Amino acid sequence: MKVKMWRLVIRIKKHDTLHGKPLHNALIDFLIKAGISGATVWAGADGFGKHGRSRIHLEGIRIDYPLLIEVVEERPKLEPLLPQIGRMVGDHGLVTLEEVLVF
Repeated sequence: MKVKMWRLVIRIKKHDTLHGKPLHNALIDFLIKAGISGATVWAGADGFGKHGRSRIHLEGIRIDYPLLIEVVEERPKLEPLLPQIGRMVGDHGLVTLEEVLVF
C-alpha cells in the first residue's frame, strides 16, 4: 500500500544560530513541540549556496558543513508550521516541500 505524504527539507549550515542557539537544535525542538512524527538531521561533507561554500576543512580547523533536516509527514500537520519555519531559517538556508509516496 502506498500513501501520499509530504517531505519537508530544510537546508542550513552547522554554525547557523537562532537567538544564540544552534539553528538545527532550535528547529528540531520546534518540530517536536509541534507534534511532528519524526525528523532526521543529515550532515553533508561539501556544498555551496548563495552564502558561499560549506564544507569540512581540517587544515584551518574550520568546520561549517551543510546540514539537511528531513521530515516526512501529512500535509495538514506541516502546512501551518511553514511560516514559522521560514522565519526561523530566514536568510540562512532553503526550505523545500514536495509530495512523496510512502510504501
